[in-house]
Amino acid sequence: MLGLVLRGISGPPARLSARSARPFGSSPPPEMSAASVRSTFLDFFQDKHRHRLVPSSPVRPRGDPSLLFVNAGMNQFKPVFLGTADPRSEMASYQRVVNSQKCVRAGGKHNDLEDVGRDVYHHTFFEMLGNWSFGDYFKKEACCMAWSLLTEHYGIPADRLYVSYFAGDAVSGVPADEETRHIWLEIGVPPGRLLPFGPKENFWEMGNSGPCGPCTEIHYDHVGGRDAAALVNSDSPEVVEIWNLVFMQYNREVDHNLRQLPQFSVDTGMGLERLVSVLQGKRSNYDTDLFTPLLHAIHQRSKVGPYGGRLGAVGLGKVDTAYRVVADHVRTLSVCIADGVHPGMSGAELVVRRVLRRAVRFCAEVLQAPQGTLASLVPTVAHILGDVYPELHREQNRIMDVINENEAHFLSSLQHGSRLIQRTLNRKDYKHGVFPASVAWSLHRDLGFPLDLVDIMLEEKEVQVDREELDRLMKESQKVTSGLQSGGPSQVTLDILSLAELHRRGVPHTEDGLKYQYRLDKDRYVFPACCATVLALYAGHTLVSEVTEGQRCGVILDQTCFYSEQGGQSHDRGYFTRDGLQDVVYPVEAVVLAGGYVVHEVTATDYLKTGDQVQLHLDQVHRLSCMVNHTATHLLNFALRKVLGASVQQRGSKVSADRLRFDFSVKSLDKSQLQQVDRCVNDIIRANHIVHSQELPLREANRIEGLRTVDEVYPDPVRVVSVEVQVSELLEGETGPETSVELCCGTHLLQTGAIEDLLIVSERQTVKGISRIVAVTRRDAKRAREEGQALSQEVSSLSARMTDSAPSSIDAAQRFAKEVGLLSDAVDNTPLPQWQRSDLQGRLKALQRTSNTAVRKLEAREAALIAQRLLEKAGRKALQVDSVETDSLSILMKTVNQLSAAAPHSYVMLLAHQRHSGKVLCACQVPKDSPTLSACDWAGAVCRHLGGVAGGSVLVAKGTGTSGDIAEALGWAEEFARQETQL
Repeated sequence: MLGLVLRGISGPPARLSARSARPFGSSPPPEMSAASVRSTFLDFFQDKHRHRLVPSSPVRPRGDPSLLFVNAGMNQFKPVFLGTADPRSEMASYQRVVNSQKCVRAGGKHNDLEDVGRDVYHHTFFEMLGNWSFGDYFKKEACCMAWSLLTEHYGIPADRLYVSYFAGDAVSGVPADEETRHIWLEIGVPPGRLLPFGPKENFWEMGNSGPCGPCTEIHYDHVGGRDAAALVNSDSPEVVEIWNLVFMQYNREVDHNLRQLPQFSVDTGMGLERLVSVLQGKRSNYDTDLFTPLLHAIHQRSKVGPYGGRLGAVGLGKVDTAYRVVADHVRTLSVCIADGVHPGMSGAELVVRRVLRRAVRFCAEVLQAPQGTLASLVPTVAHILGDVYPELHREQNRIMDVINENEAHFLSSLQHGSRLIQRTLNRKDYKHGVFPASVAWSLHRDLGFPLDLVDIMLEEKEVQVDREELDRLMKESQKVTSGLQSGGPSQVTLDILSLAELHRRGVPHTEDGLKYQYRLDKDRYVFPACCATVLALYAGHTLVSEVTEGQRCGVILDQTCFYSEQGGQSHDRGYFTRDGLQDVVYPVEAVVLAGGYVVHEVTATDYLKTGDQVQLHLDQVHRLSCMVNHTATHLLNFALRKVLGASVQQRGSKVSADRLRFDFSVKSLDKSQLQQVDRCVNDIIRANHIVHSQELPLREANRIEGLRTVDEVYPDPVRVVSVEVQVSELLEGETGPETSVELCCGTHLLQTGAIEDLLIVSERQTVKGISRIVAVTRRDAKRAREEGQALSQEVSSLSARMTDSAPSSIDAAQRFAKEVGLLSDAVDNTPLPQWQRSDLQGRLKALQRTSNTAVRKLEAREAALIAQRLLEKAGRKALQVDSVETDSLSILMKTVNQLSAAAPHSYVMLLAHQRHSGKVLCACQVPKDSPTLSACDWAGAVCRHLGGVAGGSVLVAKGTGTSGDIAEALGWAEEFARQETQL
């Protein structure tokens, strides 16, 4: 057997009767509402089998860059499966768990987006019912509970059910799961309904590495009264899988070998939508009460007939496809936006944007529904799902606003995209019949233009996209995206087997309380010294006893004063020295937390072994900067809520030594609000309030009024950080000043005055409805205020000069325009107060308009003079080719325009020698009804003759030549035009 390390496999003793199932029968299951189906599942495991009910996590994964969305019930429990859960957290105590999890499969590895609507069972959003055992019960109990729930409590006839199990895999050397097969036979499943399948169907893996194991699936026959064994796993809509029970008993190593896990677990998943369709006697999920209210609401707003459940891409099938798409997608949009995932330009946000735009298209094009229809369906979604997911009620208005705003933007983009397609087709360099893939991809990537819509619009014009080139561009983009999303684990992150081995060896969790044990001594922070013992070394995915020079490794100590990266705060920096080798420094490159162990990532500069004594040297400047910025982040969070209201929700933060970043749910801040937040924070800083912190049981901490939390798994006990008011007073509910109080594991100042100053230097929308603030503190804030004052004075000075003396020449006007441009770049890119940046940008835009207007007027006046001289010299001829003296292509073009206006039926071309570059400038215009010669062809030929390039339209064009004799070029240009026009 290839790399398989196996011991005897056995779970804990069974706790259920093997024959607790209802006898076989043929009557259909009783109809139940979707809400009853969900509650029956949760109550069965919670009340009858002592499972802990855990709420659904948001659809944005917690700290898992490998996923765009939560796509399975087990996602939030990955730290338990991997052994990395904080030992002090509630999650670490989980043994039996049940929940209904919100899931989205619309991007990444699991992507059902394009299948939605084409059939009656695919969804981008669905609910996953699941029960889990973490080292508690195993196969027998899981199978017995599943069979009991389905046949006794839901009343599904046993003769409608088929069961599959793992048949083994000779390639990887994994034996058949005979244990599960015998359990099902003991329960009473007939041998003919117990079917073996290979690893593709019945071996589940979390990823390329990690916990995995055989699974057993329960399938339902919609028809009944027959032997449908041959239809199991055959993609037949008549026989569908309803429940998957995964038995986690192996770990897939990085080298693809399998090793047995030290603790067995159970992970089951059953799609609510499919189960409801079974229990309501429907073949289609869309015919259940999870969707029928939505379909009715869509019909009321559309101009087509009612939903009929038909399939197909044309006629009534297309209409019903649109019904399904819109009903599915508005559920997905509602759930995602409520959880803070808004339409955007990358990652999960880009997927949500595509979902929204696909729904808008089907609404408008097929259902003929008016703008605003999609958002108007949100209350119906909230009515169906809001009782179990109350955030849908709470965020209903915001969800509708986000959908409406993005719909309007998309409709505008469609118009823009249509014009761009037409301009591309009108270009002379366009190859007939083949549309440039780069333009199609730009439409899709930048404007969100669906590629199939591009195909449809081009098909009407008998044109096709260069499909081979488009596929290449798409693959390139996917490579970049997958690279950004991979965000793989640190090289020395402990895996579950290494964590289990540490436990087996009795290696205690790292004592890291020293990270909080600093004090103030005469306004100076004093950090504790730390000597520690090397307890374990981790290198090459293995625990080792020693490492040598140049080897990258993870070092686990008995204690540490280093802060590991968590809670949005960067890890500490510093180095080790080893007893007896004080002059050799081991730089600490990163500090991570895994399952209660603090892992210091080090590239060894000398020999290091377990048992060595080391001294830890903290980079105190870096730590203090992080403390300043973390406390400042709390004050900013408090100030935003005070200024904007309690509806402001934190959506993310990042604290580093040089700046802080804070994401929150609000459309945008105006100048006045930015200034109010600035004043609020700095008032607290100047007050030099004491920052209190205290560890409390999580349940007790959650009773504190005004407590700010984010979507994280908190340890228990948890650290509470409060400004000005002691935590004990907050617990007692005493009325006092409104203050900042948060659950936080970060390191903080002891008094706010050390922040000195906080300044918001950037505020922008990352996606619609989510703003991102970047702020700096201390000297960086002071420097930014000084830069803002200096730039404000420069703008005022320039404004005064432009007002006092209107430019009399083009050179003077262009100097003003250049000054405005340089100042604009400085304002855009220099750290300065954001409220001041917005103000200065507005003033500079007005100055830019003024200077551009002055330049245009002076250029028009100069062009008029040149045109007048040419008309006096040559009159109004049918073909006018001449040279003039100017360094400006703009003036040359304006002169051509004026000559053409004076002689509309003339062919006009002017050349000019640009003195500073040595280039030849070219501009031309032809009559509107010119049958044989276009401006872009004429300019292109002349500029190519001069060794350059040109571009333009049928009527006007311009370009440059690299060198050449203008006199000769004039003759060549005139002769070319005469030959083309027969003048």
